[in-house]
Amino acid sequence: MRIPHSLAVLFVALPLLSAAAWGQLVPSPDASPVSTAPPPPPEEESMGTLKLNVNLVDLFFTVKTKSGELVPHLTKDDCSVAEDKVPQTLKNFTAETHLPLTLGILLDTSGSQTDVLPLEQQAGSQFLERILKSKDQAFLLSFDVNVDLLQDFTNSARQLSHAMDKAQINTAGGNGSSGIPGLGGGTIPIHGTPKGTLLYDAIYLAANEKMSQQNGRKAMIILTDGDDQGSDHKIQEAIAAADKANTIVYVILIAEPSFYGGFGYNGYSAAKKISEESGGRLINVGANGKKLDAAFEQIEEELRTEYLASYTPTNAKQDGSFRRISVQCKGDDMKVQVRKGYYAPAPEGR
Repeated sequence: MRIPHSLAVLFVALPLLSAAAWGQLVPSPDASPVSTAPPPPPEEESMGTLKLNVNLVDLFFTVKTKSGELVPHLTKDDCSVAEDKVPQTLKNFTAETHLPLTLGILLDTSGSQTDVLPLEQQAGSQFLERILKSKDQAFLLSFDVNVDLLQDFTNSARQLSHAMDKAQINTAGGNGSSGIPGLGGGTIPIHGTPKGTLLYDAIYLAANEKMSQQNGRKAMIILTDGDDQGSDHKIQEAIAAADKANTIVYVILIAEPSFYGGFGYNGYSAAKKISEESGGRLINVGANGKKLDAAFEQIEEELRTEYLASYTPTNAKQDGSFRRISVQCKGDDMKVQVRKGYYAPAPEGR
């Protein structure tokens, strides 16, 4: 089931490759069948960062107090939305505690994860067992010098756990985790263009080939040290892909600090940028199993305590531009966790 990097390049060259086609290229014996049904008519398509249905923007967000406690039971009168600083009129406002959820788990299997992979497998399996309800679905992929689809969409926590247990560290050098990324050995192949940890490519592919095909609440959870080595896509392309797929990204920053020789995580700022711009957040757990369990519990609680606000943008232009969003809720120092914006539909023919 390993996708060689040459196929990752093929994905880049063919960005419209369907999720079904990816499933055919990377079959999984435990995978649920991938729908080959024709796409919905244009007026029902998911376009841009947020789902636009007859020009209606659906916006998912959470609200917390200044001490970090989630705030339930808010109403339409408690919150306001602005797009490019222009106030918008809310058409709908609901607390979505049981709306079906689509999850993507992205597992870093590069050399830096050697000491923490067993923790991720155990905590991740327990998380999926708790969070997946009857109408939810999730997929699992790993990324290192390649991007591998380990389990396609399924509602079965057992199948996902089985696939997660099969994940293995891959440095393309056959020498385990020796060496620090970028400093010779370890995750850098000897020949060809240096490739190490294809984090940005993994996000880009997961968003375009998996999440963009789905509707409703969507989130990626990435377990990584945040360092990217050799991706074909830049960080902003990865973020834009998640935005256009209307997918919140959580990054659990995890690795054994001693692996870096006391230099710290190179990927901290990148991981923070990816998560916050998409409406998620960064949780740093180091190599601490208890902190990892707590991180999954926090994410679970947030995903089950979301609000959905819908509005028709006052700016009706279909110019493909990025529209900045701000959400404010009444109360002392209320903090809203929401994506930075969305991409308007592009003009026809583009």
